[in-house]
Amino acid sequence: MTIATVIMGAAGRDFHNFNVFFRDNEQYDVVAFTATQIPDIAGRAYPPGLAGPRYPRGIPIVPEEDLPELVEDKDVKCVVFAYSDVSYEYVMHRTALVNAKGADFVLMGWRHTALKSSKPVITVCAVRTGAGKSQTTRRVAEVLTAAGKRVAVIRHPMPYGDIAKQAVQRFAGYDDLDAADCTIEEREEYEPHLARGNVVFAGVDYEKILRAAEAEADFVVWDGGNNDTPFYVPDLHVVVADPLRAGDEMRYYSGEANLRMADVVVINKIDSASAEGVDVVKGNVAAVNPGAVVVEAESLVAADDPAAIAGKKVLCVEDGPTLTHGEMSFGAAVVAAKRAGAAELVDPRPYLVGSLKKTFDEYPHIGPLVPAMGYGDDMVADLEATVNATPADVVVAGTPMDLGRLINADKPIVRVRYELKVISKPTLEDVIRERFNL
Repeated sequence: MTIATVIMGAAGRDFHNFNVFFRDNEQYDVVAFTATQIPDIAGRAYPPGLAGPRYPRGIPIVPEEDLPELVEDKDVKCVVFAYSDVSYEYVMHRTALVNAKGADFVLMGWRHTALKSSKPVITVCAVRTGAGKSQTTRRVAEVLTAAGKRVAVIRHPMPYGDIAKQAVQRFAGYDDLDAADCTIEEREEYEPHLARGNVVFAGVDYEKILRAAEAEADFVVWDGGNNDTPFYVPDLHVVVADPLRAGDEMRYYSGEANLRMADVVVINKIDSASAEGVDVVKGNVAAVNPGAVVVEAESLVAADDPAAIAGKKVLCVEDGPTLTHGEMSFGAAVVAAKRAGAAELVDPRPYLVGSLKKTFDEYPHIGPLVPAMGYGDDMVADLEATVNATPADVVVAGTPMDLGRLINADKPIVRVRYELKVISKPTLEDVIRERFNL
C-alpha cells in the first residue's frame, strides 16, 4: 500500500525533494504538487520525462488553496511542505489545515535531499530573502578564482518556463539568457555572475546539474534561493544574516535551520543597520550556533552615475522577491537615490499597470517604488508600461540585472550595484583559504 502524498511548493525545493526522495520511492505515490508565491505555475504538470516511469502522465500542479479538497478527494495521508521564507506562524497554520483533514504534515531534513559532490562545495544561503546571498556568492567565487580554481556556480531553481526543457541549464554569456528566454528573476541572479566570468548552472534535475558542473570545475559554489537550505552537502556552509530585519533569523522557515548549521555567519549591511539590530543578530548567533565564525560586512551601494540622480524626480525599481515575500519596503535603489540627492521619489502607485496592481494588493507594505516583477512576457510588458507612465525624470534601477536590456524605457536608467565589503577578521578569504588549504 503506497502513501498518497502531496508536495507543497513554489517550483523549486518541491521538485528537488521529489526527484531525490520520492521519484523512485515505491512507498509513496505523489498525487500532486501545490503551487504558491510564483505566478502561472499552477494548472501545469510536472512532466513525465522528469517524473519518471512511475508517473507516465506526469504530476498535476494545483493552486495551494485547493489543498483541503485535494487531501479529501485523493485520500492523502502525507503532505510535505517544501518552500521557504515564510514565518513560523504561516507554516503552523498550514500544519493545522492539513492535520485537521487527518493527514500528516512533514518538514524534511536536509540530509534526505542533499546530494554529495565529488568536488569541494561551498554553499551560500541566508536567513531571509534579500539578505545579500548573491553578493556573498560573488565574493566567494572571486576568492576561489584568485586562487587559480575553476568555479561552477549552481543557482537554486527558478524553472518558470518549459519545465522539461529546463532540466539542466548552463549559462556562460548573455546570449544564453536570451536563448533560454529567462525571466527577470532569473536574470537578476545570473547576470552579475556572468559579468564576472562565472559559469552558472541551474534547472530542475539537480543531480544531473551537479554532474555537469563537476565536469568543468574544481569547486562548486551553491547560490541559494530565499532562505532555503542547500541541495548539496556543504564542505563549508556560509549563511548571510540581515540586521535590518533583526530577529527574523529566529522566526522564518527555513532560515533558522541555516543559521544553526552554518560554519560561517556573514552579518551583512552593517553600514545601514542600527547597532541594536546588529547586537540582536549577534546574540541569536551566539545562542544557537556559538561555534560559527562571524564575519561582519557592509553592503556597498553605488549608482553608476550619481550626478544624473541629483535634484531629479526619481522612479526607483527594486529587486522583486526582496520586496514581496522578503517583506522589505525598500532596496538598493532607494538608498542610492537618497544618497545621490534625488529631489523626489515618485510614487508609482497611481500609474500601475496590469499585474503590478495585484502585486501591490498582495504586498501593501511596499513603499513608493516598483518591484521588478517579470515571470513572463505579460509581466515584463506591465513593468515597462508602468515605468513609462510614471512621471519621473530618471529611473534608478536597484535590480541586479541590466533593466535596459529588457524594457524600452522612455527615460534614462541609472543602474545601482551592491558589493560585499568584509570589515572584520577573519575575512571570508581567510576562512576559505584555511578550510581548503589554498
